Amino acid sequence: MLQRALGWWLVVLIAGCASVPREQAGVGGPLGVIGVEPTHLTADYWARRAPRANAVVLDPIAIAHQNERLKQTDRSVRDLEQLPTSLAAAEVRAWIEALSSRPTRTLYDEQGREVTARQVDEWMATLNLDGVAATQATRYGMVVRRADVRTFPTRARVFSNTDDTDIDRFQESALFPGTPVAIAHTSRDGEWLFVVSALYSAWIEKGAVAEGGRDRIFAYAHKSPYVVVTGAKAHTVYTPERPELSSLQLEMGARVPLLPDWPIEMPVNGQHPYTAHVVELPYRAADGSLQFAPALLPKTQEVDSDYLPLTRANVLRQGFKFLGERYGWGHSYDARDCSGFVSEVYRSFGVQLPRNTHDQGVSPALNRIELTDADDHAARVKLLGEAQVGDLIYIPGHVMMVIGHEKGEPYVIHDTTGISFRRDGGDIERARLNGVSVTPLLPLLLSDGRPMIDRVYSIQRIR
Repeated sequence: MLQRALGWWLVVLIAGCASVPREQAGVGGPLGVIGVEPTHLTADYWARRAPRANAVVLDPIAIAHQNERLKQTDRSVRDLEQLPTSLAAAEVRAWIEALSSRPTRTLYDEQGREVTARQVDEWMATLNLDGVAATQATRYGMVVRRADVRTFPTRARVFSNTDDTDIDRFQESALFPGTPVAIAHTSRDGEWLFVVSALYSAWIEKGAVAEGGRDRIFAYAHKSPYVVVTGAKAHTVYTPERPELSSLQLEMGARVPLLPDWPIEMPVNGQHPYTAHVVELPYRAADGSLQFAPALLPKTQEVDSDYLPLTRANVLRQGFKFLGERYGWGHSYDARDCSGFVSEVYRSFGVQLPRNTHDQGVSPALNRIELTDADDHAARVKLLGEAQVGDLIYIPGHVMMVIGHEKGEPYVIHDTTGISFRRDGGDIERARLNGVSVTPLLPLLLSDGRPMIDRVYSIQRIR
């Protein structure tokens, strides 16, 4: 997710380089995007060009070690199983206040009206900070459907200006079915929970979380056998008998326990199971408690019996499954943003990443190449000319994934609002892509016309 603290101007900078190679100058090509031909829009094109495309980059043991290192060394990642048995008020208030601080800039509602101080007062009151208990037993829950997590306990959408209503400033991220959370607090109206997940702490609608016992919740994540969603998304079958499990959306990388001993002749929610995987999914009972029940995941859905082997070819194939999906700030629009995109690609291999771009870019758990002001433009061009498939490239507020090289220049796939570049005559062009896109890297410019690669501060290599 793009980092709020960096300012809105960074959201629209996505683009790159003042010294554009002649063969890529201007828009050019049949697709209207600089440097991009139809052949560039398939994973197979880049996989054929990748060195050792099918060699395993990290095996499952190495991935497990890296994930453990992430929990141990990355302060943005929380090990929920290590939370204390009780939570003090000071800690809970600190979590909430770190996120839900009073807005200091002007915001606008969906009708373009300026948000009033009275409205802000109401949002602050909904936090119910006075209601935080001096001490409370640590409660756990599980997310039962894809749900937004918000800055404040409200569905109200707010924006930094009246010209762009895509970026809801109260949208933080999304949590998915099967995600364990610690339940830290309840909003004043009782309709929202402040939850702490491994990667994010924010407000979520109460109806999206079922409360249950700690051991039962964490045992679910380790159940075997299981399937892993390897498509961009998968859906359970429609079933009127169990609406809470009907057409449930599961995202790339989701691990879902199987019920292997289910009798083949026994219907599941009114349907014969022979055309589907019988999986076990969480749901929220009428009293809010966590329950589990069987559901059918059709065999037509793209799943695998385990996480995919981490190879360059597979990284490309997984990334291109999102090609063209609408950009969704904070996982809005039932989609992803730039850091969510790369996280879910790598999650299909069992690799865990922090949620936000900044946290990903500086994570000590990964193989990081740090760039500073001492690295001049020429040094950056050389370094990026050596970038490898799957490398994650970070500028403030954005991440891109390397897919290969064309004529010695790096190309990336990224979930972006748009790119800027210099036309033949020297004017800067802005192309609003607003989705998962393939672009060359070197021609892209910042909003002030500087080469984007001059703002790269980190390259993370998952290997």
